[in-house]
Amino acid sequence: MRAEGDAWDIVSSVGLTALGVALFRALEANLPDPLIRDDFAPLFVQASGEPHFTRLLADPSVLAGTPLLPGFMGIRTKFFDEFFSSAAGDGVRQAVIVAAGLDARAYRLDWPAGTTVFEIDQPKVLDFKEQVLAEHGARPKADRRTVAVDLREDWPAALRKAGFDPGRPTAWSAEGLLPYLPGAAQDALFEQINQLSAPGSHLAVESFVAGTDVERFASLEAKYFDKSWFGGIDPTELFYDDKRADPAPWLAETGWAVQAFSPAELGRTYGRPHLDLPDELAELWEQPRYLIAVRR
Repeated sequence: MRAEGDAWDIVSSVGLTALGVALFRALEANLPDPLIRDDFAPLFVQASGEPHFTRLLADPSVLAGTPLLPGFMGIRTKFFDEFFSSAAGDGVRQAVIVAAGLDARAYRLDWPAGTTVFEIDQPKVLDFKEQVLAEHGARPKADRRTVAVDLREDWPAALRKAGFDPGRPTAWSAEGLLPYLPGAAQDALFEQINQLSAPGSHLAVESFVAGTDVERFASLEAKYFDKSWFGGIDPTELFYDDKRADPAPWLAETGWAVQAFSPAELGRTYGRPHLDLPDELAELWEQPRYLIAVRR
């Protein structure tokens, strides 16, 4: 359960979900025809020593035949990978990964010369990540700067202190984040991103609508999914379902040009056109959930 001002490391609370995401990226990258490459994800899982995830990494066969989640993570990761590459192609040389978790895009992607990548997350999460990467001699492909701050605090001040320039166009990502924020914190996040974004800035969001989304996801999880995917933690118990703005119309009303995509649409684009899903899950799969917005 969540509490005001709660914090976590990589094997507790929200941090453990980030470790689970790293596991599913590692499994996707190990497929014969993967959508992504991520040589760092298995290193994080192994270094964590978390028994459930290390067992799945060693023997993913127990996930065979389970719907949705393993394949979903490859699609989600590729969407955000391509977002940053597209923004870079438009000349954006400043990126901010909000709630970076164990995202290793500063190391995985081919960033143009002169690009600065800021990673915002909890101090213990960034410390773990830094230690693992250093132990393996990893070198970022951009000027990587970590910003150790809680998103419920004054993160724009911390970002500026790290060298962020609000006068330059920025590529922002909010992946797997919004349900873990209180509604007021989510709305403040978008207000602050808007204030910090020069014209020509890009934003990619995994969208989330409070209330019905949380209730529906929880009911479908109970009906179809094995919670052992995340070991002893149920991610929906970490969600907030209080009132908040719907990001797509809010961004459109605030001067951003917005496009929305469903996981199914992205799967077709990426050559993963079909998952054999029950009707309830197939309907969820077709709902627009991924946003790309450009500041006019």
